[in-house]
Amino acid sequence: MDVEKYLNYEIHDYAYNVILAIAAIIIGMIISYIGRKIFMIFSKIWLTFVIHSIIRRLQGPINVFIPLLLLNGALNFMRMDPRYLRSLDKVLEIALTILVALILVRIIKVCEDYFYHKYDLNKADNLKERKIRTQLQFVRKFTISLIVIITAAIVLLSFESMRKIGAGLLTGVGIGGIIIGFAAQKSLGNLLAGFQIAFTQPIRIDDVVIVEGEWGRIEEITLTYVVVNIWDQRRLILPITYFIEKPFQNWTRVSAELLGTVFLYLDYTIPVPVLREELGKVLKAHQLWDQRVNVVQVTDNKADHIEVRFLMSARTSGEAFDLRCFVREHMITFIRENYPESLPRTRIELRNHDKIE
Repeated sequence: MDVEKYLNYEIHDYAYNVILAIAAIIIGMIISYIGRKIFMIFSKIWLTFVIHSIIRRLQGPINVFIPLLLLNGALNFMRMDPRYLRSLDKVLEIALTILVALILVRIIKVCEDYFYHKYDLNKADNLKERKIRTQLQFVRKFTISLIVIITAAIVLLSFESMRKIGAGLLTGVGIGGIIIGFAAQKSLGNLLAGFQIAFTQPIRIDDVVIVEGEWGRIEEITLTYVVVNIWDQRRLILPITYFIEKPFQNWTRVSAELLGTVFLYLDYTIPVPVLREELGKVLKAHQLWDQRVNVVQVTDNKADHIEVRFLMSARTSGEAFDLRCFVREHMITFIRENYPESLPRTRIELRNHDKIE
C-alpha cells in the first residue's frame, strides 16, 4: 500500500512538472508572438530600415530565449529530486548564456546594417564611407570574438571540474606555457596591427591598391589577414602586418579622384599642338573625364623618337583606366590616319659618292 501511494505521488509530481513546463513555454511563445506583432505594426507605420533589421536579426533568438527564461523561472515551483533539479537548472543556465551571447551578436549585426545603410559605398567619392566601414568591420569582428570567448569561459567555469582543469593549467603549464606564449606573439602582433589599421587607416574597405605588383581593391579586413580583390577576379591574401611593415601604393588614400597617363612614342615630325587640340576634343566629348586635367607634353626624346605624354583626370581609378585605354586607342588612330609619316620609324640615309679612280 505504501509503495502504491508512493508511485501515485511520483506520477502526480511528474504530471505537475510537465504541465508547469509546458505552460511556461506556451506563455513565453505568446509573449514572443505579441512582441513580434508590435514590431510588425511599428514597421508598417514608420517603414524604418532599423525596425526591419531588428525583426530579421532578433526574431529567432528572442523566440527561443523568452520561453527558456520562463521555463528557468518555473523550475523554482517544480517538485523533483534536488539532483535532477540542479542538472536541469545547469542546462537551462548554459542555454540562456549562449542565447544572450547570440542576441548580443545579432544586436551588433543590427548596428552594422544601420551603418551600412547610412554609409553606402555605391558612389564615386566614398572616402568617408570607406573610413567608417573599415573601422566598423574591425570593431565588429573583434567584439564578436570577445563575446564568443567570454561566453565559452562562462560556460566552462560553470562546471566544477572545468575550474579545476583551468587552475591546473594556470599553475602547471611550465615550459609549455612559455612555448605557447612565444607562439602567441605573432597573433598578438596581428591583433595590434589590426587595431592600428582600423584607426590610422593606411588602407580602407574598397581602397584601390597596388600590392605585390597587382592592381586590386581591398575587399575584406579581418583580425589576421587582408583580402585584395585583383582586377581579374583573383584574390590576394596578405597578413595584416604586411600593410604596416611593407610599402605599397594606395590610389584612393585621400580621394577617389585620379590622374591617368598615356605615353606614345612618335617621330620628331609630329605636330604637338595638333595633338593638344585633338585631346581636348576627345576629352570634352567623353563622359568619364571630370574636366580637371587635360595636358599634352613632350616628356623625353631619344635618337629616333620623342615621348609624348597625354595627361587626363577621372573621378575614380577604374574610370581613369577606361579613359586611358580610350584615349590611347583614339590618338593612335588619329595619328595613323592624319600623320602616318610621324609614326616611329628608322631612317637610313643613302648618298651618292663620285667613284675615285
